[in-house]
Amino acid sequence: MSADVDDEEQQEECKAGSPAWVMTFADLMSLLMCFFVLLLSFAEIDAMKFKRLAGELQRAFGVQRQIRADDVPMGTSPIFHNYTPGKPEPNPMEIIQQQTTRYEQNLTTESTNELPLEQTKQDAENIAKALQDSIEDGRVQVELDRRNIIIRVEEKGSFASGSATLNESFIDVMDKIRFALMNTPGTITIEGHSDDVPISTDRFSSNWDLSAARAASVANELLVSGDITPERVKVIGYAETKPRVANDSADNRAMNRRVEIVVNQSNAESRGAIDQLEQQILPDGVQIREEPEFQLRPNEIF
Repeated sequence: MSADVDDEEQQEECKAGSPAWVMTFADLMSLLMCFFVLLLSFAEIDAMKFKRLAGELQRAFGVQRQIRADDVPMGTSPIFHNYTPGKPEPNPMEIIQQQTTRYEQNLTTESTNELPLEQTKQDAENIAKALQDSIEDGRVQVELDRRNIIIRVEEKGSFASGSATLNESFIDVMDKIRFALMNTPGTITIEGHSDDVPISTDRFSSNWDLSAARAASVANELLVSGDITPERVKVIGYAETKPRVANDSADNRAMNRRVEIVVNQSNAESRGAIDQLEQQILPDGVQIREEPEFQLRPNEIF
């Protein structure tokens, strides 16, 4: 028992506090950390290398600046701020679906403003009845093409060869056409057509001039009384570009020399929306095909 007490008395008592080497080690670590921080803060950044690195990080993590910076800012610190989560690029298919849905909704709304097909057919029948005498003698034809009512003025009896002045004997026919169109809704397009025989006179240098002048003469006669507003009328000259039949005989060329009064009862805004949808949204090579609802010749209706 006494021996144990003697051993405890012989042991040295521990001094309070940390050993001296710990303080030296801590000072050395602090100095090294400050040294490396200074080296990092004084370091120059390779602009090109940083741009490549920033681009890779942007593609990998979808990070971009809120305000675009054309040049990477150079400073004493490589730490950059003001980064915001990247905005995802819109999906082209989502754009097509959204715009297509919007156009379909517009077309559905606008289609309610169109006249019923039966009404268009009834209007064509009324015009044909009003022009029955002229149809029978071959000076006029009436055709129904979907929502277009076509009044075809043949050259026979209407114009002299190479002339754009309406014959006096045809004025009464124009009066009947005007009266029939007064109460018929729709836009009116007057199209002039010719055959492929070249023309060169003091007044007309080409078939373009002749076809446009004949269409204008018909338009002037329709508008002369003021019963049809000019806003409804449009004049086009097609020359020989839209023949009804091949220009391979005298009879066929006579059929191609004509003026067509086209009454369009479809909704113009809907047709414009379809064209815009086809040109701006659909991929190249994809088209919207509008199937004909009905197409009847004059002798099949009247």
